[in-house]
Amino acid sequence: MALGGFCQDCFKGTLRGDAQPTGTVETIHGLPTYVARPDPSSQGEPLGLVVIVPDVFGWELLNTRALADSYARRGPFVVYLPDFMDGAAPPAYSLALLDKIEKPSPSWWAALIQKPWLALQLVAIFVPRLLRIRGSVTTPRVHAFFQALRRAAASSSSSSSPTTIAAAAAPPNGKVGVVGFCWGGRHAIDLCGAEAEDGRSLVDCGFTAHPSMVKIPDALERVRVPLSVANGDNDAFMGRDKMATLKRVLEGVVRDGSGGGDGGGRVHEVVVYEGAIHGFAVRGNPADPRQAELGLKAEDQAVSWFRRQFSST
Repeated sequence: MALGGFCQDCFKGTLRGDAQPTGTVETIHGLPTYVARPDPSSQGEPLGLVVIVPDVFGWELLNTRALADSYARRGPFVVYLPDFMDGAAPPAYSLALLDKIEKPSPSWWAALIQKPWLALQLVAIFVPRLLRIRGSVTTPRVHAFFQALRRAAASSSSSSSPTTIAAAAAPPNGKVGVVGFCWGGRHAIDLCGAEAEDGRSLVDCGFTAHPSMVKIPDALERVRVPLSVANGDNDAFMGRDKMATLKRVLEGVVRDGSGGGDGGGRVHEVVVYEGAIHGFAVRGNPADPRQAELGLKAEDQAVSWFRRQFSST
């Protein structure tokens, strides 16, 4: 089942019923945003701001909020998880519907009646929502949010006494990183090649895991800041051939100095995890020791990456 350019695995995975988010919901630059902050007394001052552009299940998925909390604690970073989809994310329960469709049918009734009915429910859920979160609709919203972050940073740094609102919205140390999972991966890569109103890069660095709907090589050739990529060795969307092209293009971008910051010591990073399935960094099964380990490795990769980049940019 593939819809709107997504692969089937974009809609599969495990819900984190054990997750207990510790952040807050605030309005940041006009968007409802889940905000995770470190405790300065025990974790130190934040090194920068990390903004998560989520997978197709959006900003309310507990799995993604739990990741935001973990990033904030381990960084330490301030982490924003905005509603870039304007309330159009498919509901989390649709994951369970797809699981029911994929399970072997115990009877003719399940095969001929129940499963087609469940499939129709999924189509009714996804088609109108995927139209509302297509790139032409969401890209302006995503870019506007990051432009506002850059303006807030400039306002805070240029004023000896910035307003309380400007100071609260400004990225710590003026540094902004972006994370993109699946649906958000396309946006993260796009942002790594985008320019702010003042001519700076719109973000300082980026990380993406199992990105989908990425135009290769075009999107990668525009990357101008350090980018880290995590992917499975046989991903349903970003398969072996696409990953080989991705590596080759990013290596070329570094060599000609058009990406990776100044073209010097800061380069891109591509890590391929053997046995990882699409969605492993967010929706992997925590009860499966191997998938849980791979998800944690991707988290380690992201945290280490932002620590290094925020210390060098």
